[in-house]
Amino acid sequence: MSIRKAVMPVAGLGTRVLPASKVIPKEMLPLVDRPTLQYIVEEAVEAGIEEVIFVTSSSKRSIEDHFDSFPDLERTLERKGKFKELEELRRVQNLAQFAAVRQPEALGLGHAVLCAKHLVGDEPFVVMLGDDLVAPETPCLPRMMELFERYQSSVISLFEVPKEEISKFGIVAGESVDGEQGFVKIAHMVEKPDPEEAPSNLAVAGRYVLTPDIFELLEKTKPGKGGEIQLTDALQAQAQEGRCFGMRFDGERFDTGNPLGLLKTSIAYALKRPELASELRAYMQSMLEYSKSNER
Repeated sequence: MSIRKAVMPVAGLGTRVLPASKVIPKEMLPLVDRPTLQYIVEEAVEAGIEEVIFVTSSSKRSIEDHFDSFPDLERTLERKGKFKELEELRRVQNLAQFAAVRQPEALGLGHAVLCAKHLVGDEPFVVMLGDDLVAPETPCLPRMMELFERYQSSVISLFEVPKEEISKFGIVAGESVDGEQGFVKIAHMVEKPDPEEAPSNLAVAGRYVLTPDIFELLEKTKPGKGGEIQLTDALQAQAQEGRCFGMRFDGERFDTGNPLGLLKTSIAYALKRPELASELRAYMQSMLEYSKSNER
């Protein structure tokens, strides 16, 4: 069965980027001239996703609005002859079919995914986190979806982390699969372990391809670390049955969930834009020289 739907849990409070995220969802903070979440939606669509399901909260209405029509603005743009902007506006709202469901309380990533059960139905689907970006030049979803088709099991993206950051992520241990470079059959998975107790330094990134039985497992999952229902715990149950794999991702990945990561990502994406790159590089060089001169 082809994968048509992506679930994007975007109900979090974004406390790491306060006060910017007090009234603006962290997923809507801009990278150059578009919100972070738009890049993730475009990544999903490029991989073949047709329907995007946002798991939101009461303070995240602007997410739904951004991907909806805005007749007053469209008429204004048309009247002023700003057809390029009008075309881009309409392109965004037609990227995919959009739906949203509320997560009434912040009870963890596993609970957020479970909130989308009735919209996903009995079919495989993708989960994409709203503060984790993958550069368009090095996508991981197409390969993950290909591996899912081959093994008919859940596939999660993995990347290596330094020891001091292990406690921030879900960590896995697994065995290599013959003939599949960078692909492992996961044997064990634990959420945010102490570095000394971690089974490896392979961390779960923000991309998942999941089989629909994950919902039944989540319904049985008891709250774990932090009193939350962890997606990692349900995936661990699949791993114990030999039905969870990991794909090591060596491409370009960005974490926008903290101020420095957001700043780095914005600069990196601006440098990918030909109309901005040259002037931005010149400005950055001048600022470096100014900073050095002040250090003398």
